Amino acid sequence: MIAATDFNDLAQLASLDEVRHQVHQAAATFQLVEAIEAVEVTEPPSWPEPILPGTLRTPTIPCDVLPTWMGAMAQAVSESTQTPPALAVMSCLAVLATVLHRRFEVAPFGDDYTEPLALWTLSATPSGTRKSAVLNAMLGPLVHWEETLRDRMRSTIVRIAATRAVAKKRIERLLQDAAKAKDESEREGIRNEIAREETDMPDEARAPRLFTGDTTAERLQALLVEHGERMAVHSDESGIFLIMAGIYNGGAANIDVFLQGHAGTPMRVDRAGRAAHVDKPALSFGLLLQPDVLADVASSRRFRASGLLARFLYAMPASNVGRRDVRKHTPIPADVRDDYKRHLFGLLEGVPGPLAAPKVLPLSDAARGVWLDLAEEIERQQGDGGRYESISDWTGKLPGAVARIAALLELAEMGLASQEVSQVAMERALRLGRLLIPHAQAAFGLLGTDAIDGDAAAILKWARAGGLAEFTRRECQKAQEGRFRSVERLQKALDRLEHQDVVREFKRPNRGAPATTAYRVNPRALST
Repeated sequence: MIAATDFNDLAQLASLDEVRHQVHQAAATFQLVEAIEAVEVTEPPSWPEPILPGTLRTPTIPCDVLPTWMGAMAQAVSESTQTPPALAVMSCLAVLATVLHRRFEVAPFGDDYTEPLALWTLSATPSGTRKSAVLNAMLGPLVHWEETLRDRMRSTIVRIAATRAVAKKRIERLLQDAAKAKDESEREGIRNEIAREETDMPDEARAPRLFTGDTTAERLQALLVEHGERMAVHSDESGIFLIMAGIYNGGAANIDVFLQGHAGTPMRVDRAGRAAHVDKPALSFGLLLQPDVLADVASSRRFRASGLLARFLYAMPASNVGRRDVRKHTPIPADVRDDYKRHLFGLLEGVPGPLAAPKVLPLSDAARGVWLDLAEEIERQQGDGGRYESISDWTGKLPGAVARIAALLELAEMGLASQEVSQVAMERALRLGRLLIPHAQAAFGLLGTDAIDGDAAAILKWARAGGLAEFTRRECQKAQEGRFRSVERLQKALDRLEHQDVVREFKRPNRGAPATTAYRVNPRALST
C-alpha cells in the first residue's frame, strides 16, 4: 500500500475506502503525538523542599572557623548552653574586636587604605534560646579584667578625685579674690596663681572600661573620649539597637557616632555644655537579639539608607528549641575556660596605656591573592540582575569585613607581635565570610528591605489564592499589574522563586506560534 503524505498522494489511491483508511490513520497518529506532548507537558516533576520567601535556610556556622583556643571555647559554650554554634562564634569575634580594635588596623594592599578592626555582629534567635548564657560566658574574662583594674586603681582614683576637688575649691576662692582686687597688678598675680592651679590639677582618673551594654549616642561619644577612643557594646537586649534606629525619637536618632566608630573617621562634637574630639574612634558591637526586633526597625528608612544595616555581620541560625536534651548538663571544661581567659588577658597587655597610632598589619601576598578572589567574585554578582543585587550595600562591605576578621584571627593566634596577615588566617576569614552571605540575605528578608523577596512573596500569595499549579508570565503580570509595571521587575522575582525551588520555568507550546514562558508551582509551596 502507498504511504499517503499529502493530497497528491491520496489522489493515487484506488478507492474511497483506501482514502478513508489513510485519513483515519493520519488522524490517529496526530492524536497520539498530541497525547505524548500533553504527557510531556503535564507530567509532574520531582520537587525538592521549597525555600519560601522570607524563610531562607541558613548554613551552620561551625566553631572550627575560629582557631585553637577561640574555637575550643566557642564549641564548649555551644555544647554547654545547647545553642547553635553561630551564637558563640559571633560573640567570640565581637569580644576579640573589643580587645584589639583601635590598637591595630589591616592594610589589604599595604598602602594608605586601611580597615580598622572594629566589628559589628548581630545574632538573631527567638526568646528562650539562652542568648544570655552565651553572652555571659564569652564576656566573663572582660568583666573580670575590668573588675581587677578597678580594684587596683581604687586608691589612686580616690586620691586624684580629692586633689581635683581641693584645686577646684581653691580656684573658686581665687576667683573671688580677683574680683575684689584693688589694682591690676594684684589681679594679674591672682590670675597667674589660678593658671598654676589649673595646670597642676591632675586629669581625672577612671577605671578602664572595655564595653557597655546600653547607652545613648551622646554618652557613647563621651565614653570614646574617656577610654582611649575605643568602646564596645555587648547586649542581649534591644535597647541600643532601637536607639540606633531612632525608634524612641521618631526615627531621628543621632547615628553619626556609630557610623564614625565603625569606619574610624575623626569625630568632632562642639555643642553647648558638651565637646568630644576623637581622631580614630573604634566601636564594636556584639548583639544577640530576637528576630522581632529586626522587623521593628524596618520602618526606619535612614537605618538602611545610611549604611548602618550594611555594617552588621548577621547570624540567623535555626532555633533548636524543642530539640534540646533537658537531662543533659555539660559544664564548660575549666581548662578551656582558663585558656580562653589567659589568651584574652595576654591580648590586653598594655591596656590602658598612652594613646598611640594603631599598628598596621599588611596582608601577605598569598593572603591578598585569595582575598581579591572573593572581592572579584562578589563584585561580579552584585550589579543589576546579579545574585546579590538586593543586598549589594552589605556585600559591598563584605571584603573589608573579611580583611578585618582575618587580622583579628591572626592576632588571636600569633599574638601582639604579629607582622602581617597570613594566608591561613585569611582562608578562615573567607570561609566565614561566604557562610555569612545567606545569613545576611535572611536578615534583610526579615527586615522587609529586600524588595525582590517582597515581590516573590506577592507572586506566591497570588498563586496560592488561585490554587494555580502553573501560570504564564503574562498571566502573572496581568494579575498584578499594579506591582509589576515592568517585565524586568517581574522576572527578578520569578528568578528568585526559581532559585529557591518554588517555581520552575518551562515553555508551553503554541500551535503555529512561539512557545509561551510559563511556570509550574512546587506543590509543597502551595500546601505549606
